[in-house]
Amino acid sequence: MNNLNDLLLQVRKPARYIGGEWNAVKKEWTDDKVKALLAFPDVYEVGMSYLGLKILYGILNKRDDCLCERVFSPWPDFEEVLRKNNIEIFSLESRMPIKGFDIIGFSIAYELNYTNILNILDLGGIPIRSSERSDKDPLIIAGGPACFNPEPVAEFIDAFIIGDGEEAIEEIVEVYKGFRLRKSAFAFGLGGQAMADDHGSRKKLLKELAEIQGVYVPSFYAVEYNDDGTIKNFSPKEKDVPKKIKKRVVVDLDNSFYPANQLVPYIQIVHDRIMLEIMRGCKHACKFCQAGTTYRPRRERSKEKIIELAKESYSKTGYEEITLLSLSSGDHSKIREIIEELNEAFKDKAVSISVPSLRIEGVLSELPALIAQVKKTGLTFAPEAGRECLRKVINKNIDVEKLLNAAMESFKSGWRKVKLYFMIGLPTEKEEDLIAIPELLYKVSNLKRSLDKKPAHVTASINAFVPRPHTPFQLEAMENFDKLSEKKDLLKRSVRTKMIELDFHSFHMAYLEAVFARGDRRLSKVIYEAWSKGARFDGWNDFFNFGLWSDSFKKAGLDPDFYAVRARKCDETLPWDFIDIGVVKSSP
Repeated sequence: MNNLNDLLLQVRKPARYIGGEWNAVKKEWTDDKVKALLAFPDVYEVGMSYLGLKILYGILNKRDDCLCERVFSPWPDFEEVLRKNNIEIFSLESRMPIKGFDIIGFSIAYELNYTNILNILDLGGIPIRSSERSDKDPLIIAGGPACFNPEPVAEFIDAFIIGDGEEAIEEIVEVYKGFRLRKSAFAFGLGGQAMADDHGSRKKLLKELAEIQGVYVPSFYAVEYNDDGTIKNFSPKEKDVPKKIKKRVVVDLDNSFYPANQLVPYIQIVHDRIMLEIMRGCKHACKFCQAGTTYRPRRERSKEKIIELAKESYSKTGYEEITLLSLSSGDHSKIREIIEELNEAFKDKAVSISVPSLRIEGVLSELPALIAQVKKTGLTFAPEAGRECLRKVINKNIDVEKLLNAAMESFKSGWRKVKLYFMIGLPTEKEEDLIAIPELLYKVSNLKRSLDKKPAHVTASINAFVPRPHTPFQLEAMENFDKLSEKKDLLKRSVRTKMIELDFHSFHMAYLEAVFARGDRRLSKVIYEAWSKGARFDGWNDFFNFGLWSDSFKKAGLDPDFYAVRARKCDETLPWDFIDIGVVKSSP
């Protein structure tokens, strides 16, 4: 690849592919090390914003017996360069072809990344289907939020990590070391006949991985279907593999690994700041929220540890913003004290403190003033529905008066913009619920008039409701396009000022998301077909092609409505029922 640097001049952002960032780790390739590659099936700027990848990168590179590198989905311009010049996709740190690694771990944060997984494998010269791989191929594993229903990509992944991956990934490395040792012993004729029978077979490796809590090996399970397409039976077809996969949970956040020396990219990424996880899980039980269910139990990182990590992270990265990350950061029992101490620690360094996606609770009215002591950052609230009666249905228990008070306090502290999140198409939703959304937006915007006679700029991010696995709404149907479009038109007609902006997420994307979120392993052939037709970056408006996906479903002989807009029966076997998240099977 001597001419690679010249070829990179042909692409839009070559810094996506050169590596060498501040705090990047490049180890010497020696035979004694397990070579792990973290693959993120989206563009560099998105993948480098994902804290889970940074955590695993730090854990694996701390080990003397392991090296860990990274690869991201190439933007179409670089994919064209790779294919045109017959160059296999390579890692950032050492520019090694990815098929030379022992383990490749995909972080799957979003269902619309699925085709990018296939594309990375294909660009790396690795068989796309698990059944086609041999002992010479890397072990392909996957984890992340989308893996709480791994079935749509079961054909392509050797093993999944369900739940928190910090401890499980180290156990996987240990199992792989034993596998490689046996394989080496056989290669040198030291194993005898017993070793020859399973000297390093891929199946033997996968069998040992299946014994690790939280690891799911789809090839060891069989699925039978009823005539109507529902699941008749899901069962192990190998001895000694669990009938249910119990998710992994990191109990003690204070003693869990946190990457204080986070990589600092050369180019701006989506979350170009210190991402400091202060809590995992959520005390609330919003019926639509998969993360709130799957990340239970709620675990806090102590105030003292948070302050320590914030200072250490700043000293090792130089970032000028720290985001206190969790599903609902305002719920941390020490959130006020944390912000006050961080303000004091960084008051002379112009470092801003941000708290994303705040709930409307009593402490919220105080937070804007606390955060504003350093520098203005975005304030985001998530009421989700316009009226209280619908919020009660979805268990989003908030007080609108507290929201308005918090918004007023933010305007008094100098804020000018507020963002609110809503969903449409929720169960039991009525027209009055929709009309209440712009009414609330106008109220929030007009609060600032009492201060300076100017309305505030308010953005409403509006998404279609997607029923998700493991939630109380997992049996509900998603609304069809016609109804969603009617509701969108109603909302747009209700807003007549430039100070209120409605931002609608693509309904077609949400529909496909619903298909895969609740899909079974038959969808693997749809994903393969769509990728073969050119599907890439399906979560990007510029690339998403719904017609291509419709054609792929037809060719595979599957109806996407069966997965997205069909309500499930209470006694129906769901594709993800074999995953034990520690919560009784949810239903409305």
